[in-house]
Amino acid sequence: MICAMLVIFDVEGVLLNAEYLPVLANLLGPEKEKEVWDITNKGIRGEINWEEGLKERVHALRGIGYDQASTIAQNLEIMPGARELCSFLKGLGWKLVAVSGGFNIITDRLYSELNIDKIFSNDLIFEDNKLLDVTIKVTSDKSASVRSYIEENGFSSDEIVVVVDGANDLKLFDLSSFTVGFCAVDVVRDKADIVIDKKDLSLLIPVIKEKFKIKINS
Repeated sequence: MICAMLVIFDVEGVLLNAEYLPVLANLLGPEKEKEVWDITNKGIRGEINWEEGLKERVHALRGIGYDQASTIAQNLEIMPGARELCSFLKGLGWKLVAVSGGFNIITDRLYSELNIDKIFSNDLIFEDNKLLDVTIKVTSDKSASVRSYIEENGFSSDEIVVVVDGANDLKLFDLSSFTVGFCAVDVVRDKADIVIDKKDLSLLIPVIKEKFKIKINS
């Protein structure tokens, strides 16, 4: 078995089978949901400034109550196959990191549900239990968020796998020698080493076994 490695995941569209803000926008009606989806998709495709798009989406949802926001966050679907893949990787002794342009209200549960070692995400700001704003900690350069973790744990690019779907994830590819586009937009598909088009993360298990020559004793 090879030495321990690091797998870096995007969250929405990868570890979670959902985009949080459009689901939240549904509380305000179909027109608001469409507005937020339109901004979200432009950001995923890299057509607009990501940070400004994020602020615009959050500001469009000001006033939504914390309880509603939290309930929806806790009930977002885990991506099919995510539990199996993460369990397999942890069984190898690998480290798992999630880096999200989303929010800790949706990512914190992944520590326990998927056994993620470290999560980087943004903070929604609530005032009087009403959504007000966002504190951006993870920018469009997601690699900037995880570099310190990589350095602290001594991982080289040959020891890092990246699994993402959106254009705003592309700088993570610079950290890794093996990149995966998961149900990805075209610009990610073109740059990824492999592409998985089915929403089932367990399909990565045989890929990783073959790529890293992993043999599991029965």
